[in-house]
Amino acid sequence: MPQNNFPKLHNAMWPGLVGKGSPGAEPFIALDTMLDLTAKAEVDGVKFDGVDLFLYNPHTDIDISDDGIKALADKIRRRGFTVGSVVAPVWFDASAMGDATKRANWVTLVRKAIRIAARLRELGVRPYGIVRIDSAASVKDWDVNPKANTKLIAQTFREAGKIAKGEGERLAAEGEICWGGMHSWKHMVNLLEEVAMPKVVGFQADMSHTLLYTLGENAEQHRIVPKQYHWEPEAFHAAMKKLTAALRPWTIDFHVAQNDGTVHGSGEHEKTGRHCVATDPRGKLNIARDSGYWLRDGQGKVTKKIKHICWDGCMFPNEVMLKQQTWNDILAAMIQVRENHGWYQKE
Repeated sequence: MPQNNFPKLHNAMWPGLVGKGSPGAEPFIALDTMLDLTAKAEVDGVKFDGVDLFLYNPHTDIDISDDGIKALADKIRRRGFTVGSVVAPVWFDASAMGDATKRANWVTLVRKAIRIAARLRELGVRPYGIVRIDSAASVKDWDVNPKANTKLIAQTFREAGKIAKGEGERLAAEGEICWGGMHSWKHMVNLLEEVAMPKVVGFQADMSHTLLYTLGENAEQHRIVPKQYHWEPEAFHAAMKKLTAALRPWTIDFHVAQNDGTVHGSGEHEKTGRHCVATDPRGKLNIARDSGYWLRDGQGKVTKKIKHICWDGCMFPNEVMLKQQTWNDILAAMIQVRENHGWYQKE
């Protein structure tokens, strides 16, 4: 029987939405279906502890009423789950780098997400977690004036950060190569330093997406691995050490994932790191080992900063997502991460 009980193990609900529902894409998978698949997963008596949510229809309306939030909390609690992090839907007529209207819309959407997150916490179903954000700006647009655009994104992030601080929440910017101003590890650090709210606005590391930071995707000048690179272990480990040394101090939320080293988009979603199932033989990551780059410090000691970890499997085909074995395999990988890099504490 596994010994560690922290960090808690969560499953993301947004793979039922991201890359789904738009023309040419597969249909959405309902929140209830995602919750049930997660609840049924079990490995040697161990189950998922909770879920992370995407605050977007058809799962959760960003303008959900207080009664609706209570019903959502009850639905999740009935399955024995807690809620961890929530994703603010900041991409619709909004941008942290847009004109005044789009920036105002971006802040409004984050404010609404903070309200839902705080209410779930008040209802006792959300003991930890962050509100996930990004710039909602393209790399191409950011490239027009990098310095000014980074300052503009930081200004917008700070405005939202003040709202989050007032509600006892934190914001985490996810490192993906598709978001302008956040599309390389150095750009991400520069942006967070410009925001200058380290206790409130931090970084969300996703193993799949951050892996592409080492390859210099969308920012060749910040490539860490050699140009002639074939996933040699020595070069991989050196790159991961450099990457995580820069970003780990800012990291307040962590996604466990697998990646085959390529980029992928589905429906209207921009191309970004391709998530793979936990058992995919093409995966470039050793999930149980490489999680330690984020969950341990530079001296190899478990940091205990991250209270829950979440599996992110965006843009899996629906056929794969609706198989129970998929989630059992994912849970098994998560359990191994916790055994390798977690800890036990009395509850």
